[in-house]
Amino acid sequence: MNSLVFGVVAGAIGVGYFIYGKRQVKIVPMVAGALLCVYPYFVDSLLWLCLVGVVLVVAPFVIDA
Repeated sequence: MNSLVFGVVAGAIGVGYFIYGKRQVKIVPMVAGALLCVYPYFVDSLLWLCLVGVVLVVAPFVIDA
Protein backbone atom coordinates (compact mmCIF):
# COMPACT_ATOMS: atom_id res chain seq x y z
CA MET A 1 0.00 0.00 0.00
CA ASN A 2 2.82 2.42 0.83
CA SER A 3 4.55 1.85 -2.49
CA LEU A 4 1.30 2.54 -4.34
CA VAL A 5 0.83 5.87 -2.57
CA PHE A 6 4.46 6.84 -3.10
CA GLY A 7 4.20 5.87 -6.77
CA VAL A 8 1.16 8.11 -7.24
CA VAL A 9 2.91 11.02 -5.53
CA ALA A 10 6.06 10.49 -7.61
CA GLY A 11 3.97 10.40 -10.77
CA ALA A 12 2.21 13.64 -9.88
CA ILE A 13 5.50 15.39 -9.21
CA GLY A 14 6.88 13.88 -12.43
CA VAL A 15 4.03 15.31 -14.50
CA GLY A 16 4.68 18.73 -12.98
CA TYR A 17 8.40 18.53 -13.74
CA PHE A 18 7.73 17.34 -17.29
CA ILE A 19 5.29 20.18 -18.03
CA TYR A 20 7.66 22.73 -16.49
CA GLY A 21 10.61 21.41 -18.51
CA LYS A 22 8.61 21.41 -21.72
CA ARG A 23 7.39 24.98 -21.27
CA GLN A 24 10.81 26.31 -20.24
CA VAL A 25 12.60 24.18 -22.88
CA LYS A 26 14.84 22.58 -20.24
CA ILE A 27 15.88 18.99 -20.76
CA VAL A 28 16.81 18.05 -17.17
CA PRO A 29 13.36 18.65 -15.64
CA MET A 30 11.72 16.92 -18.61
CA VAL A 31 13.87 13.81 -18.23
CA ALA A 32 13.49 13.79 -14.44
CA GLY A 33 9.73 14.15 -14.82
CA ALA A 34 9.50 11.30 -17.30
CA LEU A 35 11.62 9.08 -15.07
CA LEU A 36 9.53 9.97 -12.02
CA CYS A 37 6.44 8.81 -13.90
CA VAL A 38 7.98 5.52 -15.04
CA TYR A 39 10.35 4.26 -12.34
CA PRO A 40 7.70 3.14 -9.78
CA TYR A 41 6.71 0.38 -12.21
CA PHE A 42 10.20 -1.16 -12.05
CA VAL A 43 11.13 -0.74 -8.36
CA ASP A 44 9.56 -3.02 -5.76
CA SER A 45 11.33 -2.07 -2.54
CA LEU A 46 9.92 0.89 -0.63
CA LEU A 47 13.42 1.95 0.42
CA TRP A 48 14.68 2.07 -3.19
CA LEU A 49 11.45 3.72 -4.28
CA CYS A 50 12.07 6.55 -1.80
CA LEU A 51 15.79 6.89 -2.53
CA VAL A 52 15.43 6.99 -6.30
CA GLY A 53 12.46 9.35 -5.98
CA VAL A 54 14.38 11.80 -3.83
CA VAL A 55 17.34 11.73 -6.21
CA LEU A 56 15.09 12.42 -9.19
CA VAL A 57 13.22 15.22 -7.41
CA VAL A 58 16.48 16.95 -6.40
CA ALA A 59 18.28 16.38 -9.73
CA PRO A 60 16.82 19.41 -11.60
CA PHE A 61 18.01 21.69 -8.80
CA VAL A 62 21.51 20.23 -8.70
CA ILE A 63 22.07 19.72 -12.42
CA ASP A 64 21.68 23.04 -14.18
CA ALA A 65 21.68 22.50 -17.93
